[in-house]
Amino acid sequence: MKNISVTTHLSVFETLLELPNEIQDLMAQAIAIRKTAYAPYSRFRVGAALLLDNGKVVLGSNQENAAYPSGLCAERVAIFHAGAVYPNARIVKMAITAASDTNTTTAPIPPCGACRQSIAEYESKQEYPIEIYFMGETGTIHKSDSLKNLLPFTFDKNFL
Repeated sequence: MKNISVTTHLSVFETLLELPNEIQDLMAQAIAIRKTAYAPYSRFRVGAALLLDNGKVVLGSNQENAAYPSGLCAERVAIFHAGAVYPNARIVKMAITAASDTNTTTAPIPPCGACRQSIAEYESKQEYPIEIYFMGETGTIHKSDSLKNLLPFTFDKNFL
C-alpha cells in the first residue's frame, strides 16, 4: 500500500478592499446579481461574475425550481451563458458570493460539487486555469488559482 497526500493552496483576503481593483469590481457585480436570484425554497442567494479574456463580464444568479433538480446554481448559469454567447473566449476569473435571507453568511461559500465539475470542464476545454474568488455576504474572501485546488481529482475528457 502507498499513501497519497493532497494539499491545496488558497489565498485569504480579510476584506474586499484588500482585493485588486479589478476583482473588487467583479465581486461588486457578483453581489449585485446575487440580489436577482430566484430562491423561494432555499432562501439562499448566490451571484457569480465571470471575467473573460475578451474583457466581457458575464453574470449569473441561482435559479430554483419546485422540482429541485431542475434549478441551476449561479456559477453554472454564468458559465453556460458565457459558453453560449462567447464560445471562443476563455474564462479568466470568477467571483462568487452567497447570502441567506434568514441569517448573515460570514464564511466563504465555495462552488458546490456540480459547479466544480462544470468549472473543471471549462478549465479543461480552454487549457487555462480560472482564478476563483469566493465569499459569503460578509467576511473573508478566499482565492483559488485554479479549480484544481478545489477539486484535485478532476474527471475530464482525458478519461473518455
